[in-house]
Amino acid sequence: MFLLCLSGVKQLEIMCGFGCMSVLANYFVFMTFFPACVSLVLELSRESQEGHPIWQLSDFSRVMEEEDNKPNPVTQRVKMIMSLGLVMVHAHSRWISKPLSTNNTASNGQIGMELDQLSPRRIVPEMPLWHFYLTRMITMDIEQVICLTLALLLAIKYIFFEQVEMESTLSLRNPITMAPPSPNQHYNKTCCIREPFAPISAGPAPPCSEERDEVIRPFPEPTADCHSKSLFVIGEEEGEIKSENTEPSLLQNQNPRGLDDCVSILNNPELGPHHLSDAEVMLLVASKHIPAYKLETLMEKPERGVAIRRQMISAKLSYPSALSTLPYTNYDYSKVMGTCCENVIGYIPVPVGVAGPLHLDGKQFQVPMATTEGCLVASTNRGCRAIALSGGASSCILADGMTRGPVVRLPSACKAAEVKAWLESPDGFQDITEAFDNTSRFARLQKLLVGLAGRNLYIRFQCKTGDAMGMNMISKGTEKALSRLQQHFPELQVVAVSGNYCTDKKPAAINWIEGRGKSAVCEATIPAKVVQEVLKTTTEALIEVNISKNLVGSAMAGSIGGFNAHAANLVAAIYIACGQDPAQSVGSSNCITLMEPSGPTGKDLYISCTMPSIEVGTVGGGTNLPPQQACLKVHTPNNTHAPTNTPTHTHTHVNLFH
Repeated sequence: MFLLCLSGVKQLEIMCGFGCMSVLANYFVFMTFFPACVSLVLELSRESQEGHPIWQLSDFSRVMEEEDNKPNPVTQRVKMIMSLGLVMVHAHSRWISKPLSTNNTASNGQIGMELDQLSPRRIVPEMPLWHFYLTRMITMDIEQVICLTLALLLAIKYIFFEQVEMESTLSLRNPITMAPPSPNQHYNKTCCIREPFAPISAGPAPPCSEERDEVIRPFPEPTADCHSKSLFVIGEEEGEIKSENTEPSLLQNQNPRGLDDCVSILNNPELGPHHLSDAEVMLLVASKHIPAYKLETLMEKPERGVAIRRQMISAKLSYPSALSTLPYTNYDYSKVMGTCCENVIGYIPVPVGVAGPLHLDGKQFQVPMATTEGCLVASTNRGCRAIALSGGASSCILADGMTRGPVVRLPSACKAAEVKAWLESPDGFQDITEAFDNTSRFARLQKLLVGLAGRNLYIRFQCKTGDAMGMNMISKGTEKALSRLQQHFPELQVVAVSGNYCTDKKPAAINWIEGRGKSAVCEATIPAKVVQEVLKTTTEALIEVNISKNLVGSAMAGSIGGFNAHAANLVAAIYIACGQDPAQSVGSSNCITLMEPSGPTGKDLYISCTMPSIEVGTVGGGTNLPPQQACLKVHTPNNTHAPTNTPTHTHTHVNLFH
């Protein structure tokens, strides 16, 4: 544009001059006015007391995106003024001047000798100015018509057809809302909301205002006798704000009915708890007419039972609003009751990431991981990439058997030794197996491992449990087998169905040596190029670290099954995502990692991973919950419909390079 200003063509110089002026105008407007507005918005979006932002980042980014997408009135007017100015300059310069022609040069030779041939000559009109412009407008050439038409169309577009300016969320829709908030309106302090809601109180309800306050400002402090809470609702694009009572005084009914009336309504099949307020239900709980742990079962909806329990718990807390950010709505509690949890007050949303694809045994697996540890999914994904670039990993299931180890007591150590000998005999084992296997169509007793300490006898039952992890299944079979054992030895006393000889959810050498659940091994060979480019190291360095840290260091610490970097990290993340018992990551993370040089030059890396006690299942327990079922389906590889043992493969092999 500046070069055109120096081109020597007068009309181009005029137009480019106006263009430079428009650029400077836009620059000064947006370098002064716009930053001041942003600073004002940020200042108004902070609390008056502690100075912490009250806006959620998503809300602020949404507002800024709306501001970017809306037409700016300043730039519109600048464009309109500049367009009209260019039209006037163009028309005036074209109509009152023209270049010298050949005929003019002939008739005015002396003047043409004195002036440059490219310079325009001033024409003094011999008629009124309006008649002169009208004549020039009628006799315009095609270039002038096109330029003038485009300029006029552009100006008309800016004036009449530009998108109607929408109201900003930072402005107010109703001037009435500029008034100070009334004492009856309270806002959630955890998030910026636009609609006030009236608190529920025992007194007469205040009139409900239908006006929506669109002004974002620091929320007023709630009064001592009224509290409001925000609840995150799963399944919505944005979190809904719902009010929840935090004290027993904040009840639905103004005057709760008496205890006798409430009991009669509860026991009336035609009425039931649906006709009781929350205050009356809490009265029945306090008077022991409703067990607190049965609230979900007795209410018309389990969610209401959870909400009432939250009110009762909140009233006893030092911070009544402590549960405000714990979600509880829009959840299928029917799959939780009697199976997964009791005395429910909500659920914990945990971030779930995915690593993969993991190339294993010719198939590809996606690995969902629920964790709050940063970089865990990223580093696991890098290991999966190294395996994929190396052609994948291979695996083998070595054993499959869940265990339960009861402790029984005999009158003497000699009698205990007699029972031990009978159990280890073929006849004794056959008799116990028959009693055990009759308790389930899946449980099949594999072997018994019997240990003796004084007159106490520890019997480790091991059996297959199908796709289930199988603790309940094997416990039921163990009880039946002990009853059969008492028929042969009436003096035998069962001390505990679990004598910690299993061993379940505790570090134990017996699991490391004998195995528990699924025992698996996997291996892969990583080329030196992949080690350098993906893992950012060398084969020699990895082998040295593995020996010094994973093997010698763990031995120096007296570790049991801990001869690895930290397999428990991945096992726990996958267990949480897929509905397993997180406590069983204690034994399931038993792992030994071995590394060796490989290849013709010894620069490639051979690595193996052995895990003898993976306690996992794909049915029962937490796997019945819909989110956990979704993660289990993510495990299923392509062209595979049965998810059997899919988590087992993942637990075993995904930690190769983490």
